[in-house]
Amino acid sequence: MKKNAKALSTRKMTIVGLLGGISIVLGMTPLGFIPVGPTRATIMHIPVIIGAIMEGPLVGGLIGLIFGLFSIFQAVTNPTPVSFVFLNPIVSVLPRILIGIVAYYGYRFSKNLGTKKSIWILNIIWVVMFSYLIYGLYISIKDFTSLWAILVNIILIILTITIGIYGHKKMENKAIDIVISAALGTLTNTVGVLSAIYFIYGEQFVEKLGQNAEMARKVIFGIGVANGIPEIIIGIIVVTNVVAALNRKK
Repeated sequence: MKKNAKALSTRKMTIVGLLGGISIVLGMTPLGFIPVGPTRATIMHIPVIIGAIMEGPLVGGLIGLIFGLFSIFQAVTNPTPVSFVFLNPIVSVLPRILIGIVAYYGYRFSKNLGTKKSIWILNIIWVVMFSYLIYGLYISIKDFTSLWAILVNIILIILTITIGIYGHKKMENKAIDIVISAALGTLTNTVGVLSAIYFIYGEQFVEKLGQNAEMARKVIFGIGVANGIPEIIIGIIVVTNVVAALNRKK
């Protein structure tokens, strides 16, 4: 029993180190930021969600801790006009720890949904994702900022359709577990970070962006919408693929 507990503990810590390292690599390279729709999405939080789903809230929380500490490190070593907000652990660390906890319990909660509710929710999420990507493709072609942005949107549309078909035919109502977990985990990151920035630094943050301080609420809310939607889309696509592959391997 002791050997099994020790092996399990070692396994979990190995996964924490591996997924935490992946999150850091994503943050240090362009791989962590993907053009989707009319904006760019970060995927640095995705290893936290995967760890939480596969290994529980403790593992997810520890990976989130690594993600948050790296945000502080990045703010110190590679500062921008708004990096000062990430020196505060309430902004940079706490929401990232909560990603793993919320993602895990969202995953567990969604298992209690009935099949009909699961399918309805799944269909709504796919329609919203698909509509947003089509709109993003239209904007990318219309403005033609880069060929890469167009190709990425096309790839994401194909992946969205593929995962939607796979979710209905292969995973049935189980797909909603992963979808809800990915969406809630991503929202925890976006809402948690931006809410902390608003309540602690609000006007100062907006001024550093070159905006009117009196418009702090609207500016920060706009950032949340612009970043949150594409990040949810990316999160659902990546987490669904990875978790499904890991479950098959198990």
